Amino acid sequence: MLEILFMMLERLGIIVTIAFVVTRLQFSRNMLTVTKMTTKQTYAAMVFFGVFGIIGTYSGFALSLDTFQYERSLLGIETNEAIANFRVIGVVLAGIFGGYKVGGGAGLIAGGHRFLLGGYTGLACGLASIIAGLLGGLYNQKYKQMPSIPVIILLGALAETIQMVMIIILSRPLDRVIALVQMIGFPMIIANGLGCGLFLLIIKSVQEKEDRVGASHAQQTLRIADQTIKHLRNGLTAQSAEVVCNILFSETKPIAVAITNQSDILAHIGQGSDHHRSGDPIQTEATREVIHNGEIDVTTKKGIHCDHPNCTLRFAVIAPLKSREKTIGTLKIYYADQHHMKNAAIELVSGLSVLLSNQIELSEAEEAYQLAQKAEINALQAQMSPHFMFNSLSAVNALIRIDPNKAREMIQSLSQFIRQNIKASNQRITTIEAELSHIKSYLTIEETRFSERLQINYDIDATALQTKLPPLTLQPIVENAIKHGIKDIERSCSILIAVKTKREHVEIMIKDDGKGIARDQLTCIGNKIIDSKTGTGVGLYNINRRLELTFGHASALQIKSEENNGTTVSFSVPRLEGSFDE
Repeated sequence: MLEILFMMLERLGIIVTIAFVVTRLQFSRNMLTVTKMTTKQTYAAMVFFGVFGIIGTYSGFALSLDTFQYERSLLGIETNEAIANFRVIGVVLAGIFGGYKVGGGAGLIAGGHRFLLGGYTGLACGLASIIAGLLGGLYNQKYKQMPSIPVIILLGALAETIQMVMIIILSRPLDRVIALVQMIGFPMIIANGLGCGLFLLIIKSVQEKEDRVGASHAQQTLRIADQTIKHLRNGLTAQSAEVVCNILFSETKPIAVAITNQSDILAHIGQGSDHHRSGDPIQTEATREVIHNGEIDVTTKKGIHCDHPNCTLRFAVIAPLKSREKTIGTLKIYYADQHHMKNAAIELVSGLSVLLSNQIELSEAEEAYQLAQKAEINALQAQMSPHFMFNSLSAVNALIRIDPNKAREMIQSLSQFIRQNIKASNQRITTIEAELSHIKSYLTIEETRFSERLQINYDIDATALQTKLPPLTLQPIVENAIKHGIKDIERSCSILIAVKTKREHVEIMIKDDGKGIARDQLTCIGNKIIDSKTGTGVGLYNINRRLELTFGHASALQIKSEENNGTTVSFSVPRLEGSFDE
C-alpha cells in the first residue's frame, strides 16, 4: 500500500506540473478568471476540465485483478485490470468552478472516456466521475465561492471514496474487488485529495495574478485620469492630444502612441513620428475602419498599411474616441510585437479610450454650460436697461415742467449714466469702483428729483475698490430702495452704501430708512418674480441670479426689513482683484 501511495504521489507531481503549465496559457487564464461564463465559455470549461480528467486517467497505472501487479506505463488496459488514477481532480474542480453543468459535462467526458477504455471497473469509474462533477457542482450551488484548501482536499477525498464504493457495488468478482479497494483505496483517496488542493492552489494563484494585474491597471488608469483631465478640459485639440500622448507613452511603455480626429493625426509620440506628424491626414487603413464602425481593433502591419518604406509600426491596438455615441477620433497604441498585445493590454487600451472619451464629453458639456451661463447673464443684464430707462425718462419728463435748468443738468447726468450703462452691458465683470461711479451718476439724477429729501452716505474701504463683481449690480438695488422704500415718504430719508473688506471677502450693504417690506413678501423677494401692486421684484431677482451664477450660492442676496423701519440688502463677493475668466 505504501509503495502504491508513493507511486501515486510521484505521478501527482506530473499532474501538478501539467496543471501549472496549462493554467499559464492565455485561453485557460481567461476562462479561470471570469465571474460569469457565457454559453461558449461553459462548453469550453467542460472540455478543459474533461480533458484534464482524461489526462488524470493516463497519468495513473494499471493494476491486475489476478496478480495484483501494476504496470508503470498505461498503454492499454485488459478486462481484468483496474487503473489507479487522478481523474476526479479535474472533474471535482469543474463542478466547483462552473457548477452542475460544467461539473456534470466534464464528468461525462472523463467518465465516458474511462468507460470506453474497458476493464471490470470501467462502468463504476465512469459513473463515479459524473457523480464527482455533480458533487463539486453541489458545493458551488450552496456556497457560491471557491472553497479553502482544506475543504477542497476533503471534497477530493470524498469524491474518490465514492468511487471506491461504486467499484464495490458494481464490479465483480466481489472478493477480488474488495481486495483491490483495500490495496489502492487509501493511496488514491490521499493522492486525489492532495491533488485537488494543489490544483486549486494553482487556480487561485492565476486569479490572484489577474487581480493584481487588474489592480495595477486600475491604479495606472487613475494616474492617467488625474494627469489628463486638466488638459482635455478644453476639448480634443492638437495641443491637448500631444500632452495626453506623452502621458500615455510614459505610463504604458509602448513603442508609440497616437491620437487622431476623424480625418487628421492630432499627435503621434514614439516610433514613426518622423512621418506620422501632427496635422497630416490619417495614413492607417485600420484607423479609418475604427472611425467608421466605432469598435476597437487589433491590427498588424497589413492593417496599418503605412506607405512609408522605413515605417517600424507593425502591431497596434486602435480604439474609438466617442462623444455622445459618435466616434470623433481614435486612440492608437503601438507595440513591438504581437506578444505584447495580450487581452490585458487590449482591455487597458479599451478602458483608456472610454476614459478619454468621457473626459472629452465632460469638457464639451462644461463648455456648453459656460456658454449657457454667459447667455443667461447677458439676458439678465439686458433686462436691467429698459427697467432703469423707463424710470429715468419719467423723472426727466416731470422735471422739464417744474425746473428746466435742473432737467438740463439731469439730462447731462443721464447721458453720462447711459454711456456707463452701455459699457457695463458689454461686460460680464467689473470692479466695485466702476459700480460706485455708476451709482453716483444715477444718484445725481435722483437727488435732483428729491431735492432736500434724499441724503446719500458712503462708507467705503479703499482696499475693496478693485474687487470684482457683475456689472449693473448695485444701481438696481439703490433704485429699489428709492422707488419702493422712500419715494412716497414726505420726510427726509437716507441711504447708506457701505463696502467693507473682510479677509477673503468683501461685504456690500445698501441700507435705507424707508417704509420697509411686508413680511409675507420678504421671503420671496430676490428668490423669484412676485405678483405685487408695487412691483414684481424682477430687479432683485436678476441681481441675485447673476451673483449665484458668477460666485455661487454663498454670494446670494441677504434682505432684512421691517415695515416702517427700512430695508437692508447685503451680499458678499470673493476678493478677486486679478484677471477674471470671462
